[in-house]
Amino acid sequence: MTATSLVLDVPPARPEQSASAMRDKLRLHTDAWDLAMDLANGIEEIIVIDTRRHDHYLAGHIPGAISLPHVEMTAERLASLDRSRVYISYCDGIGCNGSTWGAFKLASAGLRVKELLGGLDFWKRDGHPVATGPSAGNLRDHTLTSCGC
Repeated sequence: MTATSLVLDVPPARPEQSASAMRDKLRLHTDAWDLAMDLANGIEEIIVIDTRRHDHYLAGHIPGAISLPHVEMTAERLASLDRSRVYISYCDGIGCNGSTWGAFKLASAGLRVKELLGGLDFWKRDGHPVATGPSAGNLRDHTLTSCGC
């Protein structure tokens, strides 16, 4: 009896299709390591948005992030944001779609946006520091540990 492959039951895409799809995925998302590197290096073009309720932001957030809960993202509020920046939206993690709602609302308002994969959960799993309280904090010049990927 010859085994059949479940993986290959649907053939893989052609290399150029895979490359295009992966590039599109990278246009929409970033990960904790890449974001931490950019924040530590002081990349000014990026603004990190914590899309959770403000009390969750106060309890712990990515250093440098601003609190803008997705439920408070009105057209009027988003109109004041700098269109030259790239906004990184995040929430608790993969079990929460607050970052997706935030990214959707930011993009719908004409802003460039990426969603942080895994949210604050993956940020913490990678061992990155968390800021607490009303101050955004800062990751500039922070020494990062090695990424496992």
